[in-house]
Formats: sequence, structure tokens, C-alpha cells
Amino acid sequence: MRIGELASRAGVSHRSLRYYEEQGLLTSTRSTSGQRHYTDHDVERVTFIQRLYSAGLSSRTIAELLPCVNTPSEENSDAALERMAQEHDRLSRHIADLTRTRDALGDLITTARGYREVLRKASAP
Repeated sequence: MRIGELASRAGVSHRSLRYYEEQGLLTSTRSTSGQRHYTDHDVERVTFIQRLYSAGLSSRTIAELLPCVNTPSEENSDAALERMAQEHDRLSRHIADLTRTRDALGDLITTARGYREVLRKASAP
């Protein structure tokens, strides 16, 4: 199938498919005129790649996980699980940092509101 059909069946843009190829996540064969051709299996692959992106993984991390799909083995599975656990931990740390930042901003808002009230009362007749 050509790039348009794969994009339609997988629910992604042509641009995404080209990007996946640039990142080494997807491969195609080329016709003599240079058109990309894909297989039915590539629909599943693109859907899987989309799930990994939705989980917050980068294209580099996704590339590290794909050997588990390309050549399934216990070793590749263990490596993929370890990598996903590392990403999970990274995201958890990031969420904790964002929570602290949000709370600090909340404290500043509370302080600013209090100061505004003091100014209002001071300027009231």
C-alpha cells in the first residue's frame, strides 16, 4: 500500500509516517518512481508507535523498544521492560516536580491576593 492508504488506515498524517521513517521506526520499500510502499503489518506497527508516543516516550526511546517487537526474545523483552520502567520513573519525578511548582505558584497567588486586600483596605475611605 502507498503512504496515503497507510496514513488513512492508521489514522496518522503523511508527515508522521515520513518522520517515523527518518527516525528509523518504520521502513518502506520504494517503487522505481520513488513512491513509498508499505505492508499490512505496518498498520499495526504505526498504531503501536502511536501508543508509545501517547505514553510520553520519545522517538529515541521508542527505537530502543522496537527490538522487542522486531525480534522477540526474553532478553529483548527484559530490556524493553527495564527501559519502560526507567521512563515511568522519569515521568513520576517530572510529575512530582510539576506538583511542587504548581503548589509554589498557588502560594504566591495566595500571598498576592492577601496583599491586594491590604491595599484595598488601605485605600478605602
